[in-house]
Amino acid sequence: MKGSASAPGKAILLGEHAVVYDKPAIAIPLSQLRAMVDFHQTERTFTICAADLKRPPWQWDDSAADSADPLASMAALTLRHLGVCAPTGKITIRSAIPIASGLGSGAAVSAALGRGIAGLYGETIANATLNALVYEVEKLHHGTPSGIDNTTVVFEQPVYFQRGQPIHTIKPSRRLDFLLADSGVSALTRESVTAVRQLLREEPARTNTLLDQIASAVASAQACLAAGKLLQLGELMTANHGHLRGLGVSSPRLDALVSAALQAGALGAKLSGGGRGGNIIALVEPSTRLAVERTLQSAGAKRVLTASLGG
Repeated sequence: MKGSASAPGKAILLGEHAVVYDKPAIAIPLSQLRAMVDFHQTERTFTICAADLKRPPWQWDDSAADSADPLASMAALTLRHLGVCAPTGKITIRSAIPIASGLGSGAAVSAALGRGIAGLYGETIANATLNALVYEVEKLHHGTPSGIDNTTVVFEQPVYFQRGQPIHTIKPSRRLDFLLADSGVSALTRESVTAVRQLLREEPARTNTLLDQIASAVASAQACLAAGKLLQLGELMTANHGHLRGLGVSSPRLDALVSAALQAGALGAKLSGGGRGGNIIALVEPSTRLAVERTLQSAGAKRVLTASLGG
């Protein structure tokens, strides 16, 4: 048995950090940016190779079932689900998703790995089940994840997400074009989530106000997407960035990229993900996309990716 499997990256459109506190958020899949696995059955001990993740080859052993390593944990969860005790085969992971940049690298690798391991045995895992498995691994990456990363990545659809509530997929009424600009700074989501939790303890009134403002922007953005109101959606994105700055999860470099995008004609822009590094996301029109992209590059973006929804 041999083949391949994959999963996309993701970007938070609005609502990061507030979503950890059971408030809504909107996320989109980045289908052109993927984690891939190639798998083939062998008679040797199960081996995972992940050079793109700067990892040496890893072989299954009895201790893997209780490992805190994300790859080992995902492998153990998947094998347990499949009822396989002594696996054999080889999986090679390739990923184009930058690590620690807020684009869902951890969730995408886990989802692709789970699909690849299932493929070794001629099986598939239902998305709902895979989503639950990936969520368990997300706890190793982020401590107290909301679940939005794994949900968007596994189902590969734009989602309006609120923890504990049914998943709502979003179908924009018109095409939306985005640019994602990489600040070139890696930052762990776990650390920024911990910082916001500390801020909530120290300044509960101000922090809760900011979280409520983010939630309100998400609700309004959902209506804008349904009605195709791009100008208003852009304004909400920019306002959301201001609220995230208030939570202390932006940075001078992210702020500079947001300002550059807006000055070049973007309809809206904000950091996307945990913050302190990683990417910004800008909503653009086809007529201004190239100008905004060039401006972001001149402003120091490590790279600029395009993404689109609908249309």
